[in-house]
Amino acid sequence: MSAVTRKVSLNVRPLEKLQKLLRKSSRSQPAIGLKQTPKARPTIFGTIAHDQSPCEDKRRKSVGPQMLSLSQMFDLAGNGYDRHLDHLEDIDTLIFQDGNLSSGSLEALIQHIVPTSDYYPDRTYIFAFLLSSRLFIRPHNLLAEICQVCIFQQNLAQDRIDKGSLGKFGPHIVNLLSEWTELFPYDFRDERMKTHLKDITHRMLVIYPELRKEVSAMMHNLVIKLARLSKYEEMLSKLNSEALQSAHAQVVPTTDIIEVCPSPLVLAQQLTHIEMERLSMIGPEEFVQAFAKEEMNTETTFRDMKKTSNLEAYVQWFNRLSYLVATEITSHLKKKNRVKMIEYFIDVAKECINIGNFNSLMAIIAGMNLSPVARLKKTWAKVNTVKFDILEHQMNPWNNFGCYRSCLKAAMWRSQGAVEDREKIVIPFFSLFVKDLYFLNEGCSNKIDGGHINFEKFWQLAKQISDLIAWQQVECPFKKENKALHYLLTSPIFSETTLSLASFECEPPENSFDKQRHKTLKSEAGL
Repeated sequence: MSAVTRKVSLNVRPLEKLQKLLRKSSRSQPAIGLKQTPKARPTIFGTIAHDQSPCEDKRRKSVGPQMLSLSQMFDLAGNGYDRHLDHLEDIDTLIFQDGNLSSGSLEALIQHIVPTSDYYPDRTYIFAFLLSSRLFIRPHNLLAEICQVCIFQQNLAQDRIDKGSLGKFGPHIVNLLSEWTELFPYDFRDERMKTHLKDITHRMLVIYPELRKEVSAMMHNLVIKLARLSKYEEMLSKLNSEALQSAHAQVVPTTDIIEVCPSPLVLAQQLTHIEMERLSMIGPEEFVQAFAKEEMNTETTFRDMKKTSNLEAYVQWFNRLSYLVATEITSHLKKKNRVKMIEYFIDVAKECINIGNFNSLMAIIAGMNLSPVARLKKTWAKVNTVKFDILEHQMNPWNNFGCYRSCLKAAMWRSQGAVEDREKIVIPFFSLFVKDLYFLNEGCSNKIDGGHINFEKFWQLAKQISDLIAWQQVECPFKKENKALHYLLTSPIFSETTLSLASFECEPPENSFDKQRHKTLKSEAGL
């Protein structure tokens, strides 16, 4: 790669990219300055030639008697929700188009999620409705409404209840609550949700004492999930405090990442540990809440909606990794050490793409494309960039990241047919995943003429998010290296100004613009 090619760089800081994406509807992601090359490129699976997507008839599918995942259920459903609604007495308020449920009133959609003695809602409907309904009714009010409908329909307020007439209603309602606590456990941090949950399960256990085991398991799993979330939040708070203390103390690192973790493969595995933990903690509802407008109707408000803190923490991790890469490179005054560091991170990125960790891969590429690193012409002239060309080609933003999307599909197919855990890993380029959801959200209104909820939109949104749920459930199979993990999470990183100053120390400014910028930065820093 020529020195001229290295001038192409990220002109928007990593955090700002996603922040602007979440706030503006007409702007796509900036190009990352990736280079096209006519050569056939190896993918994460070795030898797929000429950048072609695997043929559909070669798709690997898992086989066996195991239950379908939510993502697989959405795939089988096709382009929309088309279940029969014979259990509803009045379906005039549900609108169908081409055989699929298109829209409906909130009341009718709530009615459709309520189970009866001989009806249980499809899991894709449960997920899609619980995901989107919070834009129109608060979760605790929705659960209260469902409980009231159940009590009314099944005559549960009577002193004497005929269990025989209820049929399978008890197992059905407990199963619905189990689905809710499994798919959206963070809803139950609200004490009002816990109260409604305890009330309806107590009523069911009085009638169906044989369900005690199922109810206990549901409650136990919910407690574990919420405890895990609390522990994760405490860990993030501790890490942030350590990073702030190091920044304020202006701690100068006495080592670098290569000394801490000489193996690029091992570092890629540790990055995957961090990625998978942070990805797994994002609640699916956070995407809907991130896109919610402040001017929402009076039925729900921002104060009632769960914060998007886990989504934000994951975005912040991407930014940290990008700046950590740039910090590690510009920290070395000797050119040969900078060359060594760049080639090390190129090898780490190569291992990331082999693992299926596309988010770390893109963060590393973004870090090396930041202006303070990209401007180091003399350094890049000594770097063997053959492998970097391959990585840039795979992540080229041309054709809406067409090469990356093909590579992601290949990783998904590998995951579906995998036997070993390491082959199940899929970590998407997260800001592009969010961008896709954002434009789906912006492209359609939440309600259509007549005030009906646009269920078709929310079903499509749920379908895309269901892929993420499948990726979140994979366990990271690699051995943890605590020293490397601690370094990645807490090592001080340079600010944008410090990065620029360090870059000019590595290679002095050559043109008048850089000379003036260097002078301004030094003046602002009091140097």
